[in-house]
Amino acid sequence: MNFLQMYQLDIMMFMCGMCGILAIMTFITKSLPRKTKIILTSMEISAMLLLLFDRLSYIYRGDVSTLGFYMVRVSNGFVYVMSLVIPFLVTRFLEDIYQSEFAITRAPKMLAAADVIFAVGLVLVIVSQFTGLYYTFDEFNNYQRAPLNVLCYVAPLLIVLMQEWSILKYRKQMKRSLVSSMLVCIILPSLSSILQIFIYGVSIINMVTAFVVCIFYTYALNFLSEAAERAKEHELQFYKEAQKKEAAMLVQTTEALAVAIDAKDKYTRGHSARVAQYSKKIAKEAGFNDKECDEIYFAALLHDIGKIGIRYEIINKPGRLTDEEFEQIKSHADLGNKILSSIKQAPFLAVGAHYHHERYDGKGYPDGLKGEEIPEIARIIAVADAYDAMTSLRSYREPLEKNVVRQEIAGAMGTQFDPKYAKVMLRIMDAE
Repeated sequence: MNFLQMYQLDIMMFMCGMCGILAIMTFITKSLPRKTKIILTSMEISAMLLLLFDRLSYIYRGDVSTLGFYMVRVSNGFVYVMSLVIPFLVTRFLEDIYQSEFAITRAPKMLAAADVIFAVGLVLVIVSQFTGLYYTFDEFNNYQRAPLNVLCYVAPLLIVLMQEWSILKYRKQMKRSLVSSMLVCIILPSLSSILQIFIYGVSIINMVTAFVVCIFYTYALNFLSEAAERAKEHELQFYKEAQKKEAAMLVQTTEALAVAIDAKDKYTRGHSARVAQYSKKIAKEAGFNDKECDEIYFAALLHDIGKIGIRYEIINKPGRLTDEEFEQIKSHADLGNKILSSIKQAPFLAVGAHYHHERYDGKGYPDGLKGEEIPEIARIIAVADAYDAMTSLRSYREPLEKNVVRQEIAGAMGTQFDPKYAKVMLRIMDAE
């Protein structure tokens, strides 16, 4: 919980960017039905706005200026509105499934009741803005929960219950995997809303809601797959083409996240993409197969993701860092590992982020591994990372000449770098 409190603004920004990227990807996906596309895009934009306004409410909380006065009130108001809008859009998503899968023309009574609850909840939110029903602000412009604040969770929770009821009613007509995934997607926000009642200062429900919206996007892609399996041969061929586009979207999304990481440091724009390209070249030259080269590319692309948890002023400090500041910079390796280790299907991503600052002689960080104790992916990224750092502009120096870079890499073989991959990098430099 302390970790969330410390880094929740950065996590919100990261998830906000992810929701925005998914909204763009959804909107440009031609293989999605128009209605589904509109609903999903609206959900992703709503989740992005929810996190954005929640982040602003934290930033301006306690700011007694005129701007702070209005920003806190507007932001908190939008957070409460979006907390209702997203469940409302989930209702539309369920209706779309029932209509397309079961040819139900009229919305089930449970979902109609959910719309009524949404309307009542929206009215209460509006009323709360003028009466302090849900929250108030003290003389220092700090947010304070009102005694009836718990009521704000009732409407979203009741909407979720209506949605769960409708899913259970049609469960026999659905695949078991669909029922399970939809129930999980709907139950998670309800559980987090209950938890939020007892936790103050961490926006658990908003971050969980944004995460679930991403799951709905994933479900939509999976839904396309199942529909294509039932189609005729020409429809199956169409689906295969759609899959290629979706794979391209994954690459674009990952690359967009890398751009977002680099944007925090004004001196390293494009650094992650270049390191990924150099790493892939080294791997290919060293004899890795195409799949392994792709894994190394993606691991290198996200190797600096932990920097989202480092303060902007430290990353962009023009002068020499203090020992304390350098320790904070070093923490990005552990933070990157924590962020990416939850992606169980791609463990190599966390490996690259965690170990790319280890040295071959054991004097690196965070674990002081040496030699072949260091994962191979990290040994490759370390060479590519250092090469790009030396050939790029930094706050404290101009880019180094190529002959100087070559001498540095050659001189660090066996100490900083794995000699095998350092030699490969030198061959690539000579070829260029």
